[in-house]
Amino acid sequence: MIVFCGVHFMAETAKILNPGKMVLIPDLSAGCSLAEGCPAPAFEAFRRDHPDHVAVTYINCSAEVKALSDIICTSSNAEAIIRQIPPNRPILFSPDKNLGRFLIRKTGREMLLWQSSCIVHETFSQNKILDAKRAHPGALLLAHPECEEPVLAMADYIGSTSGILRYVQEHTERSFIIATESNIIHQMNKACPDKEFIPAPSVVDCNCNLCPHMAKNTMEKVYLCLRDESPAIEMPDDLRLRALRPLERMLDMSRSIPSTAAPVWLESAACAPAGT
Repeated sequence: MIVFCGVHFMAETAKILNPGKMVLIPDLSAGCSLAEGCPAPAFEAFRRDHPDHVAVTYINCSAEVKALSDIICTSSNAEAIIRQIPPNRPILFSPDKNLGRFLIRKTGREMLLWQSSCIVHETFSQNKILDAKRAHPGALLLAHPECEEPVLAMADYIGSTSGILRYVQEHTERSFIIATESNIIHQMNKACPDKEFIPAPSVVDCNCNLCPHMAKNTMEKVYLCLRDESPAIEMPDDLRLRALRPLERMLDMSRSIPSTAAPVWLESAACAPAGT
């Protein structure tokens, strides 16, 4: 049994990869603005309009969208995966436009971007971050690539959640402004109790840097889902298998890093929008 104290697409991914296990989520309504901003019927039409493009899709999406994609990526491996796609193959990158723009800048690859974003990472205020830097001279700004361009332009380091956590452990600076979901600061305080971590301020004075969907997971709901073995993630097996293929391609391409050789499946056939 897996109890996934996250959001729905995460629990779905666990079920796709572990079909023989019961996968529970404490609150079935814990969604994701990126997944909700990329509905499968619209994404399928997007693919039909660009049949020659390779669809690289950020893991923050539904099982149905995964099944329509060619390769899944995370914020940690997206750059390496993009670099393995042959230069003559055009790319659709979905659903996060901010991560997509960051990858265009990093890799030099032109990509057609789906226009969706994370409600947490788009709330950070450039002006208020500048105020925070003045209030904490010497503090480094660490940002997730889901942030908007003005915030990324100010960042001293841009990386995934795991990359940001690793950065504060490996560097000697004592003070950091953190521009991502601020619950990561709990882990940072555990790893580096002698360092200072400041949540990046948002546009309005609220807890907007806390994901409201993740916050639906409570201790009481964890207890109830263990007691009742519900809510459980279920999906048709044909959908699971179609969604599994682009996840397996991601894992295969991640194992080949730092190789730049294109996967055989990518070189030998046009990509079909049905996840074949």
